Amino acid sequence: MTHIKICGIKEETHAIALTKAGVEFMGMVFATSPRQVTSFYAKKIIELLRKNKNSTEVVGVFVNTEVGKINRIAEQCGLDWVQLSGDEPWELCRELNRPVIKVIRVSKNYKPEKIIADLSYGEKILAKQKHLYLIDSNSPDRFGGTGQTFNWKLARPIAERFPVIIAGGLTPENVREAIHTIEPWGVDVSTGVETKGTKDLGKIRKFINAVRDVDGEKH
Repeated sequence: MTHIKICGIKEETHAIALTKAGVEFMGMVFATSPRQVTSFYAKKIIELLRKNKNSTEVVGVFVNTEVGKINRIAEQCGLDWVQLSGDEPWELCRELNRPVIKVIRVSKNYKPEKIIADLSYGEKILAKQKHLYLIDSNSPDRFGGTGQTFNWKLARPIAERFPVIIAGGLTPENVREAIHTIEPWGVDVSTGVETKGTKDLGKIRKFINAVRDVDGEKH
């Protein structure tokens, strides 16, 4: 099964819709971004989900944030995972009190062997810690949410060796091709399910259905 992560959630109605649709991960951005949420409001949404006993796990997205602050927000809000989307060193992951999703940003013409070497080093660092990797498109001025794809064909050997989530330019229209090409552990979308900068429930449903359709074709 291909796991789904919808990122940049900041509305209660969207959060509830994701849980009802059976999405495995919901991302909430604490870094500077048009999708940024406050700790107060994030906690409110998470408490609502917990009250309804939803199984969707909440990921807090941070960019080059001091580790003490990350742990404090994670505890206050009740985050399930912490996602590091900046230039954080691998060693910082050991100081986190939550499972971690480490983002690797790649250019369109990246070399898979370099990514594999980097993740192999990360595996040693995170050997005793629950973790996942997220491969996203690189942008000189943005940490995620770029809406840009990268060379999917080059990511296949990475996905064969590591539990990777693929992000960067995914949409309801192209996610099927991405999954067939890479066969990742999971897929992540934000910009691709928005209309004029706001999450679009219709696009979210189409994205989820496209992923589930591909999973159905495998069986």
